[in-house]
Amino acid sequence: MTFVAVLALLAWIYLYLLHGQFWQSGPELAPALPAATVPVDIVVPARDEAETIAPVVRSLLAQEYDGKFRVILVDDGSTDGTGDIAARAAEGDQRFVLLRGGDKPAGWSGKLWALEQGVAQGTAPVLLFTDADIVHDPRHLATLVARLARPERGARLDMVSEMVRLNCESAAERALVPAFVYFFQMLYPFARVNDPLDGTAAAAGGTVLIRRDALERAGGLTQMRGALIDDVTLASRIKRGGAVFLGHSGLARSIRPYRRLADIRAMISRTAFTQLRYSALLLALTLVGLAIVWLVPPIALFSGDEDAALCGLIASLLAVLSYQPTLRRYGRGWYWALALPLIALVYMEATFASALRYWRGTGAAWKNRDYGTGG
Repeated sequence: MTFVAVLALLAWIYLYLLHGQFWQSGPELAPALPAATVPVDIVVPARDEAETIAPVVRSLLAQEYDGKFRVILVDDGSTDGTGDIAARAAEGDQRFVLLRGGDKPAGWSGKLWALEQGVAQGTAPVLLFTDADIVHDPRHLATLVARLARPERGARLDMVSEMVRLNCESAAERALVPAFVYFFQMLYPFARVNDPLDGTAAAAGGTVLIRRDALERAGGLTQMRGALIDDVTLASRIKRGGAVFLGHSGLARSIRPYRRLADIRAMISRTAFTQLRYSALLLALTLVGLAIVWLVPPIALFSGDEDAALCGLIASLLAVLSYQPTLRRYGRGWYWALALPLIALVYMEATFASALRYWRGTGAAWKNRDYGTGG
């Protein structure tokens, strides 16, 4: 027990002190105005989003941005009237374009095919990709454009992405949504993503502002057409030739509800095994690593072995401390950090379920669309 407890403690010392300060609740962009405005095409892929699309469209058309912009909503084969609801919400605004998406070609993910059609519909030098469940503060677009215009450590910034505030109202959301954000930061420390000299690349797909020429230089969306983790894939391609910025958003929030534990589990398992490149070895290493980091400390703490218990105590304290900024962001009490081992078990089970689905040949599914087994 002592040996694995020491491993857990060493892992937490590394994570807390040397892993890009992943636990910090930032950076967050303050509202700002760009020194110069540029035309922007806002592309919104939407499939069966009747529940959320109206306030999303209204928030985008209400942007207090002095430059020209259009909202291009790509209705990706919705069966619930999403496109018609969006058009009514636009109330005849000439800046709104409703594009009925064509049939998805083989090899394309649904979201990327919708984005591709929206990109082709416009000519603006800057594109904003945003999801059909994200409501934007009127100052948001101007703030994103202002950040895009500011170099990152001397390098031209080609992409700005933000982790929007996720819905956190139901019991399942209160338990698991802050942890989702926390684990994402652990996987992709924002400070490393934002360092042009660091190879770490990531984005949060709900809000991505990107230069059109940078997208074209990276080969366009065609080069990543089958990607299920499209935001991270896009960031990786863009960062090869430029700088990217990833932060938290105080000006955009998701209104998509995850009312049940099963809803959040489905969101996690949809792409978890894809993230591991469909590798059984990486799956095994990941589950072992997660067990050492999350399960060993509390077990060691109550093992009866003094040395193991001390290691478990220190590791547990580091875990609790590291979770506090995220809990404060979501208005949750500090004590939720004590549940992290149980929360981690949920994420581990969802990851294993993702692999099982792949091995059984059912693959990933989203919005009544089957994406096959990947690979």
